[in-house]
Amino acid sequence: MTLPKSFEQEIKEYFSRKDIRFSDGSSAYDQLDFTIMDRNGQPVFHLEVKEKRQQYNPKNWFPFAPEVDMFVLDDLTVRKCLAHAPGSGVMVRDNFREKYFFFSIVDLALMPRMRINRPINRRQPALKGKWLINLRNGKRASSLDKAIFHVRYYLRDLDETLFKTLECHGKYVDEDIHQSGIVRRPLYWDTDVQSTR
Repeated sequence: MTLPKSFEQEIKEYFSRKDIRFSDGSSAYDQLDFTIMDRNGQPVFHLEVKEKRQQYNPKNWFPFAPEVDMFVLDDLTVRKCLAHAPGSGVMVRDNFREKYFFFSIVDLALMPRMRINRPINRRQPALKGKWLINLRNGKRASSLDKAIFHVRYYLRDLDETLFKTLECHGKYVDEDIHQSGIVRRPLYWDTDVQSTR
């Protein structure tokens, strides 16, 4: 399937059409692709956009996920997101299924993934850090408009996600979260407070 425009171009046109202020860092190596701004020009969210433009040859990649759900992400992309945490994330457009997947920096930090070094040989042999991820661990959307709402929901719920949820965050594919340890009771918290104050 061939889409008429790049994902970067689609995002730019969407932001312009919706009157969303943004700065374009897509041509810079040390910035994320887009910074969404508020009406006063202050950064609200930093977004990197990626496309799945080809199917992966199973002979070339570790079978971390079924090919249809697998995506190869640069380790550098995640590190650039970390520079703007918690207000950052990655959006992937799957050109084959015409779907979008949003990964907040919190999801990127906590979800299962496999890190690998891919050999490259530009001027001399080297390695490039990659992540194998499962697209099913992102927030799925059938349109860019709905995908952008996932960014809004993430920002709306950020305080709850970061500071108020006690159990492990997220329900991720291929991850089983077990219970372990003895039941914590109020007496234990009193002891903890006394020994640390």
